Amino acid sequence: MAETALIIIDVQNDFCPGGALAVAGGDEAVSAANALAARFPLRVLTQDWHPADHFSFVDAHPGAIPFSEIEAPYGRQTLWPRHCVQGSHGAAFHYGLRQDADLIIRKGFRREIDSYSAFFENDRKTPTGLSGYLRERGVSRLVLCGLALDFCVKFSALDGARMGFDVTVAEDACRAIDLNGSAEAARAEMRGAGVRLKPMAEIS
Repeated sequence: MAETALIIIDVQNDFCPGGALAVAGGDEAVSAANALAARFPLRVLTQDWHPADHFSFVDAHPGAIPFSEIEAPYGRQTLWPRHCVQGSHGAAFHYGLRQDADLIIRKGFRREIDSYSAFFENDRKTPTGLSGYLRERGVSRLVLCGLALDFCVKFSALDGARMGFDVTVAEDACRAIDLNGSAEAARAEMRGAGVRLKPMAEIS
């Protein structure tokens, strides 16, 4: 059974240049993710998959401005521009991404709660089922890449480490949103949790 899984986080059109929530250089993560995919036989893709009236969208909160925060029942919630709506072009994986994955995890599909992590919704307790799948496949080590470093990659890495997986983030195969210094804060938080941040060339 496989011991290492590659988790490719949210390499979708809306997070790439021209998308509704574009991450600077987001399309540069495509070739990096493909290069990693060629090295790891067990691959998981995650996909933001929001209903059109999702709670996290800024236009669901009249008078709010994009990237502001509100207090949700599960904690602080950033209000995002509408993105990755189910079945839309923006929600589709980037056309250049290798998509022959063993599993696709769709997240954020419940209207009332956002989901950054590949493992849990933002209430930190509703599971996606990924952990059980990985355990059944004999996985103990994770390599993460994708978008965005300071949100969905970070939360996935932290949850993976918290659940006992050995987690490495391929830092040069990620790009960050970097809201008010969130990229450096994310790096520090991940390192503090025991997550290794390495360039692709040092990951085997």
